[in-house]
Amino acid sequence: MNFASVRLITDHVGPLTDFYEQVTGQPARRHTPDFAEIALPGATLAIGSTATVKLFGEGSAEPAANRTAIVEFRVDDVDAEFARLRTVIGDLVQEPTTMPWGNRSLLFRDPDGTLVNLFTPPS
Repeated sequence: MNFASVRLITDHVGPLTDFYEQVTGQPARRHTPDFAEIALPGATLAIGSTATVKLFGEGSAEPAANRTAIVEFRVDDVDAEFARLRTVIGDLVQEPTTMPWGNRSLLFRDPDGTLVNLFTPPS
């Protein structure tokens, strides 16, 4: 089994895709106005419109309602990423902080409210 992707459901595919392109520094493949993917080493971040939810079963996913998952990206330097993204991050949860387990971590919310963690493990 291979972990393939995490898909975020949104009413705003374009702006959310733009946001994650800025965060990851990677271009998205915009397959349709309702679906985009940002392929990264290890997994893909997929962004789908609420219109795609009916394909899985009406009501099976709800946009901007996530309070259980954290989308995490391992980066080389959290502090450098914070400096680069300072103007992109609208809802800052925690500035770069060294966690008790050693990771240096930056937490913020994407435009739909999903928690995002950029982290650098201890060297």
